[in-house]
Amino acid sequence: MTPTRTLRQIVATTDVHSTLDHAAPFLTYLHALRPTSLIVDCGDFFEGSGYYRLAHGSLEREILLKHYDVLAPGNHGWPHHFEPDLHRLTVCANAVDARTGDALFRRLHIATIGGQRVGIMAVIGQQAFNSIPADQRADHRVTDPVQAAREVMLAHHHEVESWVLLSHSGFDEDHKLAAACPFLDVIFAGHCHSNQYGPVRVGDTLIVKGRELADGYAIATPVGPGWGAGTTRFPDREPVAVPAELAELTSRIREVRGQLTGVLGPVDGAYRHRIPDRRRLLVDLAGRLRSGLGVEAVVLNETALRPVPLGDTLTLGDLLTIQPFDNQLVHAHVPEGLRQDLRGLVSRLTEQAGPLVVAPDPLPDGITTVLTTDYLADTYLAGHTHAAGLLLGQAVKHVLTGPAQGVTR
Repeated sequence: MTPTRTLRQIVATTDVHSTLDHAAPFLTYLHALRPTSLIVDCGDFFEGSGYYRLAHGSLEREILLKHYDVLAPGNHGWPHHFEPDLHRLTVCANAVDARTGDALFRRLHIATIGGQRVGIMAVIGQQAFNSIPADQRADHRVTDPVQAAREVMLAHHHEVESWVLLSHSGFDEDHKLAAACPFLDVIFAGHCHSNQYGPVRVGDTLIVKGRELADGYAIATPVGPGWGAGTTRFPDREPVAVPAELAELTSRIREVRGQLTGVLGPVDGAYRHRIPDRRRLLVDLAGRLRSGLGVEAVVLNETALRPVPLGDTLTLGDLLTIQPFDNQLVHAHVPEGLRQDLRGLVSRLTEQAGPLVVAPDPLPDGITTVLTTDYLADTYLAGHTHAAGLLLGQAVKHVLTGPAQGVTR
């Protein structure tokens, strides 16, 4: 029989991105917090490391089912939230079926925390939703987060004493949400990957964000008529003893970690013993791809890569963390209306997908195709014509471990 929990606080993680290198302290601490805490996540628990690539999300799924009470969906791992077990934990007020307008998830979770009836809802921002691969969201859309939050509040105001929002929108967007929805007591932020953690007060609303990549969490507690909030880190040392309930899971994580230590080759001197600058690495890569594959132009987005410190050798874990999203390189048509305005195309893509690296720079007007990733082609361009026969990760490996020469298939 599951013991009764008396909840005193809310503990929120965000943007874990399958970061499981230090899973033992992370999981042990969550396990210790769970009897008195409602454990929630603000999205992007999946994708971002070799653990996800090798175990296909099974480790993350088990962690969420064992430790968490409420999940907000993020742009990474969006399809996992439709799996029956995880769907039952997921709430989102503004994600709907594109055809019917019906809610895709529960719109509200109510829990008693510190003697108060607390309503927990979630939203995903438009920019975050648009960055979900197009095929994963083809039948879905999002409504205005402010309007959705207000509708839930009005429908359930008689059931709830305090309101908490899990937001996968970004810290700046959460300021706007707080100003437009003054009934919110706490907003737990996610998606932004910035050094803003808070707590920040906007009117009577506290905005707070836990540290990403399983480094820490945010916490909110009822205090008198209001709420208090803050952030803290998980301990970085391995626990003396892992709880018996976690032994099998931590053992499986160690097995995957062992696979990730496999050596792929010596790191080239230009990148050895440093954290590669993403832009420099992509500039190097784009130049090699253009000359090696003989293409008109290359367009890559900086967010396709993650910064990772490198040593003398490149391991499989290093590579899958640097390029965690399994992107294929593909040939894509430039939209016909933009072939004479390549500067406009680059500006639009930058606004939607983040900073770009292009080769040649600037792109000459009149080009009809570019080499890019399947993500950029299918999400922001008109789709791809055919694959280049090379994964982005394979090309990155060539650059990090080989001398300066063209990349070949």
